Amino acid sequence: MKKLIVFDLDGTLAESKSSLDAEMASLLHDLLGIVKVAIISGGGWPQFEKQILSNLPDDEVLKNLSLLPTCGTQFFQYDETWKKLYSEDFSWDEKTKITDALNDALITVDFNIEKAWGETIEDRGSQITYSALGQEAPIKEKIKWDPDFTKRKKIQKILGTLIPEFSVRLGGTTSVDITKPGIDKGYGIMKLRDTLNIEIEEMIFIGDAIFPGGNDYPPKEAGVTSIMIKGPEQSKRVIETIVACLGTKIPRSETENK
Repeated sequence: MKKLIVFDLDGTLAESKSSLDAEMASLLHDLLGIVKVAIISGGGWPQFEKQILSNLPDDEVLKNLSLLPTCGTQFFQYDETWKKLYSEDFSWDEKTKITDALNDALITVDFNIEKAWGETIEDRGSQITYSALGQEAPIKEKIKWDPDFTKRKKIQKILGTLIPEFSVRLGGTTSVDITKPGIDKGYGIMKLRDTLNIEIEEMIFIGDAIFPGGNDYPPKEAGVTSIMIKGPEQSKRVIETIVACLGTKIPRSETENK
């Protein structure tokens, strides 16, 4: 019996940096009515608020939802309001060293990016993220910028030399995520195991990059039953199947009256 369904965010529940659509929000709400759910992403807490929470009803089923920004180095749970259980943030000196190294790497690769939509280097507390085209770049621009990871791998290689004491991973479609060593979605899975007291074999992980080198691969390596999907539309069908298998769909009126 599975007790926890864990999702990636971008490319799985929603398009990159986009909000849940109405159908996904409804399906996720139904799922929360019958089983615990967690969402792990390299994104920061504001991204979770914008993409997920602004589109979900604010009711009792949210107690079944755990949110893990920056791959689990932050953990939020709901108890009338959203509360942060912990945040394993960088020190000021660490942030400065990472940012300086990232700027040096960008000078070296010199991609000559003509336009950026929003900030390109974001401090997420426990993670520094470089988004080549900016945090608010249109999806169509992001998809075509580095489809084979070649550009970001150049940055990753340089940073591996400049700041070897940190972990540098490719995230999303245009991003490079820098964290403390050993931080990935597998780390988040272990945090879920320890915090919720749910064993690895009692979890399912759903993501769009479950392949060697993909940022959704660590949960599979950790032993979680994993389902690879190709975008939010396929995720919806998976959620429908899980709801059908685990329990009866909760009528909306019954949920609202709790």
